[in-house]
Amino acid sequence: MASPPPPASAAAAAAAHSVFVYGTLMSEEVVRVLLGRVPPSSPALLPNHQRFSIRGRVYPAILPVDGNEVSGRVFKGITDGELDVLDIFEDEEYVRETVGVSLSDSSETMLAFAYIWGKVDDPDLYGEWDFDEWKKVHLKDYLTMTQDFKEELEQLE
Repeated sequence: MASPPPPASAAAAAAAHSVFVYGTLMSEEVVRVLLGRVPPSSPALLPNHQRFSIRGRVYPAILPVDGNEVSGRVFKGITDGELDVLDIFEDEEYVRETVGVSLSDSSETMLAFAYIWGKVDDPDLYGEWDFDEWKKVHLKDYLTMTQDFKEELEQLE
C-alpha cells in the first residue's frame, strides 16, 4: 500500500497557480519588485479578448471581445501568497477570472487566472495599449511606484 504524500508537498502543489499577464506585469522588473522573484513564464495568447488603453492611466485593461486576441505571458508556479500580492496590486477595478490561454511556444492550452477590467462599458477605454511604448516612457517611474507599493504592503503585514 502506497503511503500518502507528505502534507507539505500536497499543500505546495495545490498552491501553484498560473497567471496570464498582458500589461505592466509583462515587465520582469515589475514582477521581481512585487514578488521578489521572476517565476517561470511562457508567451501566451488569450482568445476572444481585447487590450485597451485607459484614459489617464499608464496601464491597460482587457475585456472579452469576440474574434480578438491578447498577447501576453503566463507565469507559472505562483504561490497563494504571491497571488494575494497580485490581487492587491491589481486593485478592485479588476476581477480575477479563470481563462483559457494558448502557449505561443508549444500550442499547449491551459487555464490561468487573468485580471479582467470590471467596468464593461467604461468610456475611458480606447485604442490599443502598447507595451514597448510603455517601457520607453513609463517603466522607470512605474518601478518606483511599484517599489513604494511593495514597501507599504510589507508595513501592513
